[in-house]
Amino acid sequence: MDAQNIILECRDLSVGYTIRNQQRVVQSHLNMVLKRGELTCLLGANGMGKSTLLRTLAGVQSPLGGELWVNGKLLSGYSERERSRQIGIVLTDRTMAGGLSVYDLVALGRQPYTNFLGHLNREDDAVIRKSLEAVGMMHKAGSYVAELSDGERQKAMIAKALVQECPLILLDEPTAFLDVVSRIEIMNLLHRLAAEEKCAILLSTHDIEQALVLADRLWLMPRSGGLESGVPEDLILSHRMDKLFMHESIHFDLMHGIYSPRVSGTEMVYLMAHDETLRHWAQNALNRNGFLCLPAGKNINFEDAGKGKYTLLDVQAPDKLWLTSNGTCICYPSFEKLLSFFHHIYPKQI
Repeated sequence: MDAQNIILECRDLSVGYTIRNQQRVVQSHLNMVLKRGELTCLLGANGMGKSTLLRTLAGVQSPLGGELWVNGKLLSGYSERERSRQIGIVLTDRTMAGGLSVYDLVALGRQPYTNFLGHLNREDDAVIRKSLEAVGMMHKAGSYVAELSDGERQKAMIAKALVQECPLILLDEPTAFLDVVSRIEIMNLLHRLAAEEKCAILLSTHDIEQALVLADRLWLMPRSGGLESGVPEDLILSHRMDKLFMHESIHFDLMHGIYSPRVSGTEMVYLMAHDETLRHWAQNALNRNGFLCLPAGKNINFEDAGKGKYTLLDVQAPDKLWLTSNGTCICYPSFEKLLSFFHHIYPKQI
């Protein structure tokens, strides 16, 4: 491993709280690194300690054990001002700076570099403008924060972290309040910034689909405890995602990278499709309505289906759904019509 690219290193780290002189350990024996130029996504169920870990990494609360190194130095060895030059933080709390302009909000991130009066010089102004350009918010520099959409406000907060010129940026669920377009924009932005700014970015998120697509590395906090780190494809194909939630009613879809309900039902349908897209959505429709889908292999044919031995669905196009069942073969023009037939034949199933 290239030591020069390691921005953060945890060695046997324990995180949690101290309440009335009693320690409550949330996670322990954590060993992982964050590397320059990588976007890392922290995934796990609620209550597993994601926010606690992020606060500990940011120095907001002290670790209960182990060591935390940032840029080759113990985090505890940095002064507060020095630490703010190493770590930028974007929390889930909605900013209350509605009366500030976007420029003024972002400028607050330069405090670690200004004098005690907070005066900005030309260099500070250049950094602020560069950060606003980086997140695509320069055209909103003069707007009030209160006038921004949720996605724009989050971009402004990321720009505020960027002007700190930190090698490490931590974000706690930055897409939590955003619509699907804004979530994708923010995740794309963070992935690009990690590479372009040569910084390490760690964010917690429940947006698993985007994390699997855009993260360079995942930190998984499974229900069983601990933390697993790796490249998304390695963790997916080694079935680590299956253990992330460990709920009997859901499973991880290895092909499509999503969590979905487990299918239950007593009726089986053999499914044929002319491409994978048609197969996926046909199976989605049938599974949702309680039918188990089996692939129609070489031993499955229309003649046997026509004799009533089994039910066969051949999806040739979205408006050509050939169903062979109980000695009849009918072409349905839509999934709505097909499901209506199933509802009539199997009223207890649907």
